[in-house]
Amino acid sequence: MTTLADFTARLDFRLDDFQRQACEALAAGHGVLVCAPTGAGKTIVGEFAVHLALASGTKCFYTTPIKALSNQKFHDLVAIHGAGNVGLLTGDNSINADAPVVVMTTEVVRNMIYAQSPTLNGLSYVVMDEVHFLADRFRGAVWEEVILHLDPSVRVVSLSATVSNSEEFGAWIQTVRGDTTVIVDEIRPVPLWQHMLVGNRLFDLYDPRTVAEGGKRVNPELTRYIAHRDLSSAGERDDRRGPRTRGRDRGRGRAG
Repeated sequence: MTTLADFTARLDFRLDDFQRQACEALAAGHGVLVCAPTGAGKTIVGEFAVHLALASGTKCFYTTPIKALSNQKFHDLVAIHGAGNVGLLTGDNSINADAPVVVMTTEVVRNMIYAQSPTLNGLSYVVMDEVHFLADRFRGAVWEEVILHLDPSVRVVSLSATVSNSEEFGAWIQTVRGDTTVIVDEIRPVPLWQHMLVGNRLFDLYDPRTVAEGGKRVNPELTRYIAHRDLSSAGERDDRRGPRTRGRDRGRGRAG
């Protein structure tokens, strides 16, 4: 049984096409950049990198942008691979740091690289969950530094929500990391509904009829309600000013 077949045999669902393509690229020795909508199941590719590392007796670092996500992923991986195989490193916690799989915030692996930490020995995969944080004004440099300075032998598994310049982003990663397969999937399996709260009423942001047809026209009921509120607010302000004040304002307007 191949490593991928062994991995999928443990799942209770079939892989989508983009997940299978990314896993096959990893199994063939490539790095990957996977861009897919939130809820599409990108993390399966990161979990396959963990599986590959354990199967080959090497290490995998699973990085996330925030501590809460690191804690969640740590517990998820412990449930799959056991507490002895999974560690956690954040600013708050250090659990089983010498485990073959360690979940951490991205700053931790960046600091390891600069400190030439021996923990990096035997590292074969680094999963960078939410890699689109690279565009963050304040923290983005951390992701960039990790991608640039990891040893060339380490396969980087970059997971991103869909971004408009995914091809350009992928070309940059290929330039600095070498062999990297870029996989983009735009199918959103979990519907995204946008709403707007006006006062105490909640409206669909877009006209449900046009959304069903693939369009995005602002909900006319929302537009009418906002216009009505604006008119009502203007009338209330006028009433508060009183008739004598309004008369003086009109007089000044004629004199001007």
